[in-house]
Order: sequence, then C-alpha cells, then structure tokens
Amino acid sequence: MIDRASGLPAYRQVADELRKKINAGEYRPGDKLPSERVLVDTYQVSRITIREAVGLLRAEGLVSAEHGKGVFIRPPQKVERLSRSRLSRAARSAGQAAFLADAASNRFTPAVEVDIRVEAATTEVAQVLGIGEGDEVLVRERVMSADGQPIQLATSRLPRSITAGTAIEQTDTGPGGTYARLEEAGHTLAHFSETVGARMPTPDEASLLRLGAGTPILVVRRVAVDTEGAAVEVNDMRLAGDRYELAYEFPAD
Repeated sequence: MIDRASGLPAYRQVADELRKKINAGEYRPGDKLPSERVLVDTYQVSRITIREAVGLLRAEGLVSAEHGKGVFIRPPQKVERLSRSRLSRAARSAGQAAFLADAASNRFTPAVEVDIRVEAATTEVAQVLGIGEGDEVLVRERVMSADGQPIQLATSRLPRSITAGTAIEQTDTGPGGTYARLEEAGHTLAHFSETVGARMPTPDEASLLRLGAGTPILVVRRVAVDTEGAAVEVNDMRLAGDRYELAYEFPAD
C-alpha cells in the first residue's frame, strides 16, 4: 500500500490508510488498533514509521493510547454549544447555569473546579466593564469537564462593587449560577455579546485541557450587559478545539 515514489512520507501514507478505515467504520469507537507488529507486517514499514503514523492520529484526536493495553479508537466527543438556549432566563429559572445547560443537552456528566480571587482591573478589563483601572474585580477561574475529560477553561471578571456580599463570591453560586445571582441583586440582564477566535494553546492550557500536540483551542469572549447598559461580566473562555462545536441561530429579519 505504500507508494515509495509518491513523495509523501511513509508515516503519512499509513496514517491516511488508518484514518480511512476509522472513518469508514472498519475500526469502530472503542476498538483496539492492530498491534505494532501487525501494522509493520501489513504496511511493510519500520516500527518508527508506525509510531509516527499513530502519533499523528493521536494528535488529531482519533485514537488514544492506554499504557500496557494498546491504542484505541476514540468515540466522538463533540459537545454542541447551543447559543439559543444555554443563556436563557428559562434555563436559569430551572436552576441551570450555562455549562449545566450544555451538559443537559449533550447528556454528559459535568464537573467544575473553581478558584476565586480578587485582583485590580487592568486597562483592558476596566474599559470593557466601564470601571476605573485598578478597581477591584472578582475573578472566577474554572476548569470544566465532561465525563471526567477537561473541555473548557473559563475566566470571569466582574466589578467587585456588585459582587461583594453575594453568592457570586462563593465557589458554589447556587441554582442558575452567576447570572441568576446578578439578577437577584438587581442587575437584570439585557443581552450578551460574544466574539470567537482560534489559536494554539499555551503550554498551561494544553496541559489543563489534556490536548494532543497540534490541537488548537477556540477562544470565546462573552460580555454580559444589564438593562441599564452596564457591562457586568466579561468571561474569557478557552474551548478544546477537538471537542467543541459552536451552534448559532439568527433571526431572518
């Protein structure tokens, strides 16, 4: 199967063949790939070539290696992030914060690790929130997981002037999350704005999200604005690019 005259490296050709078999369903989620020895014999290449091919598939998120057991086909793990309902007042009234709404619609078990601190607003954050540079902001740093797999990092910053003495400064903000607590404090939310980009992760981000080499992240900044026109939160999210799918709906008017 390996075309020595093609100019395409042998490991890329092996990876292409294995990828085709995975996509065609010949190897199904949870299946174990043939052993290294079998792949060497099948493709008539070296062990190093097979390892490089499998490494490429791991970087793409198609397979995962389990020490002492082998290499297995990964099941699809895309989380669909539905913009139309995840931030709705109805979801908050039902006790669902945004990530819990994602969990309910995608049927995964959510877990969130939370770290809380207070810091001085940078020039950028002060401009977004409409506060003075150096004013206190509450920072909520989260690592969010689906079925035990980290998929999102989120850093929310809110003016301390509106969070002091509220459950927003607690690890568990209660039913409906931060936005429900903001509305209880008199900051009725009017709208959210989001900007979306993509980039390669920093080493810390790649480690926290357990990303394979070459896996990008989606970068989402959301600003929550109340009915008085004040920005009450800026949330910077980093989503694993191989595990997220963003879904948006727009009116046709």
